[in-house]
Order: sequence, then structure tokens, then C-alpha cells
Amino acid sequence: MSQKQQGFTLIELMIVVAIIAIIASIAIPNLLSARLNANESAAIATLKNISSSQSQCQASGVIDDNNNGAGEFGYFGELSGAQPVRANGGISATERIDPPVLSAAFGNVQSSRVVRSGYVFQMYLPGPGGTFVAEAATGGATAGAINAALAEVMWCCYAWPTSYGNSGKRAFFVNQSGDVLSCRNSTQQYSGTTSVPLAGTAAFVGSGATMGGTIAANTLAGDTERWTVVN
Repeated sequence: MSQKQQGFTLIELMIVVAIIAIIASIAIPNLLSARLNANESAAIATLKNISSSQSQCQASGVIDDNNNGAGEFGYFGELSGAQPVRANGGISATERIDPPVLSAAFGNVQSSRVVRSGYVFQMYLPGPGGTFVAEAATGGATAGAINAALAEVMWCCYAWPTSYGNSGKRAFFVNQSGDVLSCRNSTQQYSGTTSVPLAGTAAFVGSGATMGGTIAANTLAGDTERWTVVN
């Protein structure tokens, strides 16, 4: 007696493939959206953590470049303990923040920026006249570049997706006020190294502002994006 052959017919296989395609068309966009939301939430949390670290650094007085007894804000390399702090108008040969006030992961500065969870983070401190001075290429400060008196009261940091639409969409900003701002980033589409926020234009009213300029909180900034306070 011959056994009856069993198997899938071509039509059955086509039905299975169609079902898988339908499920994938629903699941993949949801997975991408979930990843974008997770990365954006992580960026907000990171900026809040950076703000807290800056407050600790300034309050401790560990960075006092002009020796006036008032602490100053720092760069990622300094806050993470990866680089020596500013001292006596230059860079200390030995003194670092120990224990660091920011995760050691932020000591990995490349091209003046740090990449974390699909986002690029860039810190600025005030130079002469309140100009925006980016971190040194591999972290920390460049000797004599920072206005020590202004660094006692001002700093700011931007965060934007490493790949717009893939790792995140919104861009973010925080400064000494502690308020995190966000923009939809639909016009500028800041992304990786191809489209980078201009420090004195993005998140500031007008263009070419100094660090003491008016923040575009809940209004249009010089980059034509509307920046709003994150609750």
C-alpha cells in the first residue's frame, strides 16, 4: 500500500507568504517608531543628566580657571574625568574630576562630539564675548579659549539624530537654565555630520546669537524650527 503524499500546494504557500507580508507591513513600521521614540526619550534623559552634572561641577568649584573661587562649567571630557580640567588660564597637567560627575562613556569624544543611543551630543562653552566654543576634537578644552567668567554662568548642549528618520527625528537643546527644548526637526532635518545645528542660530531667536542671546522657547528660532520646552 502506497503512502499518501502530503505537502503544501502552491496556493497554500502563496497564502502563507501573503500573510507574512501583511504582518511585516504592520510590524516593521511599529518597530521603527518604537525605536525612534526610545532613542528620543533616551536623548532627553541624557540631556537632563548632563544638566545635573554641570550643576555639580560648577557647585564643586573643581574647575576654577581664573582662580576667583567661583566654579565653572565643563566639557564632556572634563565632566567624565577623561581629560584634565582647565586651570590657571591653561590645562592642568594632572587634575581631573574624581569621581567624575558624568558617565565615563562621555569621555569618548570624537570630532568634538559624543554619540549615544542614536544621537549626537555637542557641548559649547562661552569664549570671548560669549561666542560658542566647541569642545576640543578629542575632548576637553583648548587652553585659553574659554572666557572663565562667563563659563561660571553659561553653557549649552545640542543633540540631534545620527541618521534622521532612522535613529530619531526630533532635535534637542539644553543650557544652564536646565530646561530641555525640542524641535520637530522637519525643516532642517539635522542628521549626523551632514546637517549640524548652528550653535548661535538653532534654538536661539534670530541668527548669529551669542551664548547670552534669547532662547527660542516655544517660538520660532533662527533656523525656522519651533523649539518647545519638553515637559
